[in-house]
Amino acid sequence: MTDVLGVLVIARNGDRTEYYQDPYTYESSYTESTALGAAESHQLGSFLRSTYMSSSSPSYIADMKTDLVDNHEVHVHAKAGGEGAVIFDSAIALLQGLFPPNPANKIVLANETTVIAPLGGYQYVPIETVEPGNDRSLEPWTDCPAFEQHISNVYSSPEFKETAKAASPFFDSVRDYVFGRPTTLENAIYDYISTELSHNKTYAHRLPPTLVEQAHGFANYHENAIFSDKDVGGIGNLAGRTILHTVLNSLQRIAFNGDPLQFLLIETSYQPFISLFHMLEITKENPELGSIPNYASALAFELRRGPAPEDRDFIRIKFKNGTSDFQTYHAFGHRSDIAATEFIYRIENYAITSQKQWAAACSAGLEDNWLHIGSQNAISSTVFAILAAVFLLGMFILSKFVKSARAKAQNTRIRLADDEVSQPHLPENQYPNYGTLSNVGPGIIVVPF
Repeated sequence: MTDVLGVLVIARNGDRTEYYQDPYTYESSYTESTALGAAESHQLGSFLRSTYMSSSSPSYIADMKTDLVDNHEVHVHAKAGGEGAVIFDSAIALLQGLFPPNPANKIVLANETTVIAPLGGYQYVPIETVEPGNDRSLEPWTDCPAFEQHISNVYSSPEFKETAKAASPFFDSVRDYVFGRPTTLENAIYDYISTELSHNKTYAHRLPPTLVEQAHGFANYHENAIFSDKDVGGIGNLAGRTILHTVLNSLQRIAFNGDPLQFLLIETSYQPFISLFHMLEITKENPELGSIPNYASALAFELRRGPAPEDRDFIRIKFKNGTSDFQTYHAFGHRSDIAATEFIYRIENYAITSQKQWAAACSAGLEDNWLHIGSQNAISSTVFAILAAVFLLGMFILSKFVKSARAKAQNTRIRLADDEVSQPHLPENQYPNYGTLSNVGPGIIVVPF
């Protein structure tokens, strides 16, 4: 038996309404929480409480305050992008189960009046929302050119095309039950079918058997292909690489005796689960984990103090898929808990720790394209400059031609003064420069040279 020093829990949100993600960019649509989702997350919170805050549990965190929350010991992060509102609601519901109302949550005022917090002593646990615009740790795959290229590569791969061909009978048969939505492997339609099956009684009565199971299988294949990579540090594992920094940093804080942190909750969506299972090589012996986890699933990293005389810290990894119990899994082919030092050593170099590193990862492999685009732009700029110079030269020559033509026309009008005309009412000596009056025609204005 080993003592649990603290734990980091990554939890998926609970049930929600239909949610659509663009198959090429993973930009999200609007979605809302449901009462079912809140109940699922609350149940998960109660489960985590019984696991880590009950003295009768083998995973009890002995030094942690369990009746009234200590905000120095407990930290909560919630993803704000994508399904952000649903994820935040799920975090609230989970915390209600983790730290239920307690009448001891009260204050005695100076006048000796005792005031209990609302709802029988409701406990307010701060939640730090993680906005993609400031922190990419929980949603790194959007607005990432390299990841979009990865998606395109997956769709164009022979394996994906072969799977799409094998799936065509299913997509043909399900077309009447998705009401105009694209029925292709790229546009996995499981979310719509499963949502309607849960919330729409008429739909549930009409849907033929096995269609939802088939849709689930193809969706699992799709998401596992997108959010994994053969290379641990590959772009397909981006969701795991960005959250990994928080995982490692938190475990190190828990291990440090001078830091009060003992419980960190990260409420997020399903994508990091898939990537982390691949990065930790857990899918090698448990390929079923390369799939979408159920609502209100939880992945726990327990930091445990080894038995004497070893006195080392170890990490135990547990996964709870929806309503199932925790199951223990081992990283990197181990058959037991892995030493914390080895765990950190083997994985820390793949963690993305900053926005700058995320931006570099999202541009990796695209430099040649950018250079090609830059050279094309340079050529275009040069051609444009030459055309502009030719145009200006042409305008200059045209202006000279017009000016010359006008000058010739003016000279022609002046020579009209040489025509035979008469101006009897003017004396001859008033036109010394133009000859005699008989040479000036009527109605002609003579301009001096």
